[in-house]
Amino acid sequence: MIQTLTDEKVALLTQKANAIRQSIIKMLVEAGSGHTAGPLGMADIFTALYFHIMHQDPQNPTWKNRDRFILSNGHICPVLYAAMAHAGYLKVEELQTLRKFGTKLQGHPHREYFPALETSSGPLGSGLSQAIGMALADRLDNGIKSPLFFYTMLGDGELNEGQVWEAVLHAGKEKLRNIVAIVDRNNIQIDGYTEDVMPLEPLRDKWQAFNWHVQEIDGHNFHDIIAAVGEAQAVFDRPSVIIAHTTPGKGVKMFENDYKWHGMPPNKEQGEMALQELRKSLSE
Repeated sequence: MIQTLTDEKVALLTQKANAIRQSIIKMLVEAGSGHTAGPLGMADIFTALYFHIMHQDPQNPTWKNRDRFILSNGHICPVLYAAMAHAGYLKVEELQTLRKFGTKLQGHPHREYFPALETSSGPLGSGLSQAIGMALADRLDNGIKSPLFFYTMLGDGELNEGQVWEAVLHAGKEKLRNIVAIVDRNNIQIDGYTEDVMPLEPLRDKWQAFNWHVQEIDGHNFHDIIAAVGEAQAVFDRPSVIIAHTTPGKGVKMFENDYKWHGMPPNKEQGEMALQELRKSLSE
């Protein structure tokens, strides 16, 4: 059961999300490559997961009773690494090794380099299938009332992949109630805006037609995020998906809602501007 969300906790989560966004900027500037818009846009959801929702133990990342987090859209891994560092899975200073030769923080998550990750990811479309395999194995081990949850992050552009819909169909058929998929509905992908590249709407109706419990939320509102996960946990006859409407590049006006920042990092000057804007927002 998720703990009650107090005003004090919201303030703490807000500060943590800002720190994660600052870490993302620093990582990308140092690396000189990587994705900007998606990681910044998802910082609030990752903060909610790693600092309020998921059962985990950073000092024992293979704890058998942990919830699992599966990142399908692996290119947004800077936000995953930053959240994990601030949660204690690695030193924050290690974030500066992003994309460097031999680092555990590869440009796409690689479990052989960083065993605290649940999966490796790179090719889009495979994360939900991986989560289904884990959930089916968990059903064999712990039964249909297993306390574990499998949180799976997907990008909206990633929904162009046919494998995603095969997985959606299968999870609905198996009634995998402990899968909670979160779709980053930021409306951009590397080639442009999603509704220009490959229209997704009516997205809610599509998931419902495959026997999923569907919610749509503001992906930057901690009350919405945590309430939606609580509702998903209470559904016992089907998997759940949360369509989270987010602003790509959230927190830095220059980056917001511009698909060109999907796969482009800031340079040193742009990074300093972004850090100043994020720091200023904490005092407003």
